[in-house]
Amino acid sequence: MYMYKPRVGISIGDINGIGPEVIIKTLRDERILGQCTPVIYGSSKVLSYHKNIVDADFHFHVCREVGQSAKGKVNVFNCWQDTVNIELGQAKPESGQFAAIALEKAVIDLKNGEIDALVTAPINKHAMQMGGGFPFPGHTEYITKTLEAKQSVMFMVSDDLKIGLATNHIPISEVPHQLTKEVILDKLRLINDTLKMDFGCERPTIAVLGLNPHASDNGLLGDAEEKVIRPAVVEAKKSGIMAMGPFSADGFFGSGQYRKFDGVLAMYHDQGLIPFKLLSFGQGVNYTAGLSGIRTSPDHGTAYDLAGKNMADPASFRRALFQAIDITRQ
Repeated sequence: MYMYKPRVGISIGDINGIGPEVIIKTLRDERILGQCTPVIYGSSKVLSYHKNIVDADFHFHVCREVGQSAKGKVNVFNCWQDTVNIELGQAKPESGQFAAIALEKAVIDLKNGEIDALVTAPINKHAMQMGGGFPFPGHTEYITKTLEAKQSVMFMVSDDLKIGLATNHIPISEVPHQLTKEVILDKLRLINDTLKMDFGCERPTIAVLGLNPHASDNGLLGDAEEKVIRPAVVEAKKSGIMAMGPFSADGFFGSGQYRKFDGVLAMYHDQGLIPFKLLSFGQGVNYTAGLSGIRTSPDHGTAYDLAGKNMADPASFRRALFQAIDITRQ
């Protein structure tokens, strides 16, 4: 049976981190070329440098235009011609600057339909800001704005667990102020739609976590559950979404109750990411749901402590690549 082979863009990420290494380790498996046409947004010089570290038999084709990428080959689109000073394991202005250049070109091509999907290698937020004032707290916010989406969901995905976030990269003190009934409803609609369209769930069930300990314990520990979260769940149910909650987060994960649901909506970053990484680290994928284009990334960061040691595990990046391919076909 014919399987569509999408053109998948890969932004190189922080050149001083493990991003180029996990890209090389993933794409040197030639079987992947039977599934997609990869296009790395970055620099052939940087990849050659990291190839020597990995000691890999890794060949690539330099394409002048993304639309002329060669099928059956790993393609590299040179986003800059400068000679780059690589300082492995260091957050430097140059590494942030070049990561931003590669990301910008890849996202614009995603927006314009030059690529079918985008996989982003990790960036260091401090380096990005040093490299030219990258005014976003992360990939997700930048891509959401560039693709002109009104809303998106940071959706952490593994075989056994799918967790979306109501709020992303903000201080914990700001979470209660940003949580509204409308925000939670919007996130539930996006999660419901993506579970149906991108993951093939016919009638998904979604658990909603509380904000406070023990989901406020009937109002003893706060009122966000009764004033904001529960009304959003009720409204979602009226619109046909199978949402339930709010659940106390510790008991929900500790008892294994998460296994009964297709998706989970957490209220803030660590409430969702800590259990996800404990249960799925190295096997998880960060998927940005609700965009006009498909974007995934591995569930780890730049791992400066591993850079240059040929120790980085490419498992999560490989899963991010295959998740992008699967969602494109779905």
